Order: sequence, then structure tokens, then C-alpha cells
Amino acid sequence: MPTITSPTDAALAELCQQLAQLARQTDLSGSWPAEQLRLCGEFGAFEWFLEPEWGGQGWSEEDVVQGYLALSRACLTTTFIITQRSGACRRIATSENQFLKEHLLPCLASGERFATVGISHLTTSRRHLATPVMRAERAPGGFVLDGYSPWVTGACHAEHVVLGATMMENSTASAEQLLVVLPTDKPGVSTPPPISLLGVSASATGEIRCEQVFIEEAWVLAGPQENVMARGSGGGTGGHQTSTLALGLAGSAIDYLAHESTTRAGLDSPLEALRQEYKAVYADLLAVVRQEPSCSQELLRQRANSLVLRATQAALVTAKGAGYVQGNPVGRWCREALFFLVWSCPQPVQSANLCELAGIRD
Repeated sequence: MPTITSPTDAALAELCQQLAQLARQTDLSGSWPAEQLRLCGEFGAFEWFLEPEWGGQGWSEEDVVQGYLALSRACLTTTFIITQRSGACRRIATSENQFLKEHLLPCLASGERFATVGISHLTTSRRHLATPVMRAERAPGGFVLDGYSPWVTGACHAEHVVLGATMMENSTASAEQLLVVLPTDKPGVSTPPPISLLGVSASATGEIRCEQVFIEEAWVLAGPQENVMARGSGGGTGGHQTSTLALGLAGSAIDYLAHESTTRAGLDSPLEALRQEYKAVYADLLAVVRQEPSCSQELLRQRANSLVLRATQAALVTAKGAGYVQGNPVGRWCREALFFLVWSCPQPVQSANLCELAGIRD
């Protein structure tokens, strides 16, 4: 099987074609996309995010964005899972823990192992709770973890989870946080059944629970320290990565309109308008990636959200009743578009989305 070595590689189109063919059944069954992830490993997609010393290809951020755009056009669920996987990889790769780099990164680059992240509770409103959802206390030789991480993609399929916890001192939450790699086979670790989501349900997103789990110092990525997420990169929530996936999904809907326009009248004007908007958002995305932003990340996310919602609904209008039948890709795209209204969506973006939906104009 060919290895994808660049976003212009013909092998990427071959992989995306296979992912698109598998997406319908995955959505209908809600089953973990094991076959899609296996294909991604065989095509070398997991190598994009890591440096050659760990078995990766060290793609530039711009090339990674191009790769994500292609993958999310084919299967959003698979691509979303990969973002969580690559987030875990990059957190490990940018840490100072040489043991974890050597122990985990080559296996992650090859696809032999699966890792994910459980960190959203460190950056959302849950961080303000009097009793943090995931807590850590010092113990001889390491730390003891207790609690749960609420939104962990593929938790029940992961061998390792990059997990965040709030430090406790005398039963009181401190300002310090801890970031560790948690082996999921440790005593006291459990994963309840995943949440049934409206879209991307096959991502097996749900809780991971820790009941007095001892984690050795060797598995610590960062901390204890305040704002531990500011250290390193790659495992955060939101950012231009989420806008990239939204843009890729919008591209699927626009491609559908383009195909239908070849045999149906009345689609040319809306198709052209959506194409032009796609180009504008795409240009802003690349500007952000190149660190020459023409708009803020929040405005980029707002525009990507708006586009994916309208493009997928335009596709549904075009598909008519057929698009409303379970199993039709257009209906799936509409459900998946709603995902971007809730996943790692900052408050200013939420407010802007609400204003647009309510018809409020600046």
C-alpha cells in the first residue's frame, strides 16, 4: 500500500475514496471506525504529525491542514478521532519526558497503538468547580488520580490517554494542574459506555474514570504548575484545527451541489456564492496557519461554523426527501455540522452564532 508523503500525493485521494465509502455504514452502525483507522495507519497518515526521529514525516502545519481538509471531506468522524490522537502525540513530543517519547511515539507513528486526550475540563467552565472533576494528590514516587474526564474521544479503545488533573492540597483544590500519560490498563481505570451523540457518535466519545489510580513520576508530561495547558502544544481544544474540519465538511456539501448543478437548473448562483465564501474562509485559515492572520481565530471559527451549517443545509434542500432518509450522506453532513456549535466552542463564537441564527446583524 502506498505511503502518503505530501498533501498532493495521489495516495491521499485513494485513501479518502476508501474512507468515504466506509463512512455511511459507520454512521448507521455507530461502530468504532477500526477499518478506517487501520487504513490511515497503512497509508502513513499518522506519520504526518511526528518528526522523523520518532518514525514520522514531520509535515509542516500548512501541509497538515491540507491533509485534514481532504480527510474531513471524506469522513468527519475518522478525521475528528485523528485530531484527538495527533493532539496526544504532539503533547508527548513537545514535552521534556524522554522516556515517554521513546516508549510511545514510534508505536503511535506506525498506528500500532492508539492514544487520545482527556483535557477539556481544564479549559472549560468545569475548571471552576469547587471539587474538580479530575483530581491529583502527591504520593511517594508519583501521584494518585481520582475522578473522571467527561469528554474523551475513543476512551474505551485507547491504550493511553493524555490526561489533565487539578492538584489537591488538604482536600482543597489548588491553582496547580498536572498533565500525565495514563495507561488505561492501570488498576482503578474504567471507561463507561460512550455517549450516543447526534453526529460523530462512532467516535466513542465518553468518560474515563479513575478511582485512586497511582501514576508514577515517569508518566508525568508537565506540572504540577498553574495553567499547565500553556506548556507544550498540540493537545489543546479548539483553535484553527476545528475550523479546518468544519471547512472540510462544508467542502463535501459544496462538492455535492456542484455535482447536482450539472443536471439541474437553479443551483449555479447559490453554488457560486458558497464557493466564493469557502475560498475566503480558506484563505483566512491559511493566513492563521502561516502566522500572518487576517482575522482572529474566533472570527475564523465563527465564519467556518456559519459556512458549514449553511452549506450542508443547502445540500439538504437540493437532495430533497432523499437527503432526509437515514443513511444518505447529505443528512449525515447536516447532523455533523451541528457538532461545531458545541465542540470546543468559545463563548464569543457561541454568541456570534446565536446572533446570526436570530437574524441579528452588527
